[in-house]
Amino acid sequence: MPADDKPGPSVKDDKRYEALRREGNSKEKSARIANASAAQGAGTVGARGGRAGSYDDWSVDDLRKRARELDVAGRSSMTKSELVDALRNH
Repeated sequence: MPADDKPGPSVKDDKRYEALRREGNSKEKSARIANASAAQGAGTVGARGGRAGSYDDWSVDDLRKRARELDVAGRSSMTKSELVDALRNH
C-alpha cells in the first residue's frame, strides 16, 4: 500500500481497511466498514447488506439525487450507467 494511502488514526481496523482498499473501495467506504466491523463485529456488519434495491432499477433523477447527497463530482453530466458506477464505488 502506498505511503499516502495509509489509514488515519481514526481507522480502528487497519487490516480490514487495507483489504477493502485493495478490492478497489474508496477510502471513505473502507474506513466506514472497517470502523463498523471493529465496533460491532464483522458478522453484524455483513448481515446488514442487501436491503436496498438495485441502482439499475432507479431513474436517472433518483440517481442524481442520491449522488448529490453523497457529493459525487460531475454527477450532472453523467449518464445513467456512469451514475450507477459512481454510486456503487463511492
